[in-house]
Amino acid sequence: MRIKKIAENLIKKYNTNDPFHLAEYMNVAIHEIPMHEEIMGFYKYSRRNQFIVLNANLKLYLKKFTCAHELSHSVLHPRANTPFLRSNTLYPVGKIEKEANKLAVELLLPDTSIYNYQDTNMTINEIGSIYGIPNEVLHLKKIYP
Repeated sequence: MRIKKIAENLIKKYNTNDPFHLAEYMNVAIHEIPMHEEIMGFYKYSRRNQFIVLNANLKLYLKKFTCAHELSHSVLHPRANTPFLRSNTLYPVGKIEKEANKLAVELLLPDTSIYNYQDTNMTINEIGSIYGIPNEVLHLKKIYP
């Protein structure tokens, strides 16, 4: 519930859930560089500066999710340098990676977005794919009435 509240507060404060805009508003620099296909991105803290580095070769929806994940580190674990987010390890192995995935999912798919589809027969996986959330992490979405 704490992570959902953090997402809601960020969206309300900055009037957006776009991780690229949020990073800009929060003074988190984003850099895109070509990296190995397995590396999606990482978060770096150095001398009171925060950086997100994204793999320039990612498809747009994965870039957006990766940006949300790394931005989540800047919010939840601001002074921790995180290891590379790898495409073959979207299932988090550590607590901070799981927390970052949870916040990324809550940012990209707020409850209000799900409510827009309540009169359809769409599954959460179908709705999640519209918002660019990988199926591997969609189970982290918590919906409260």
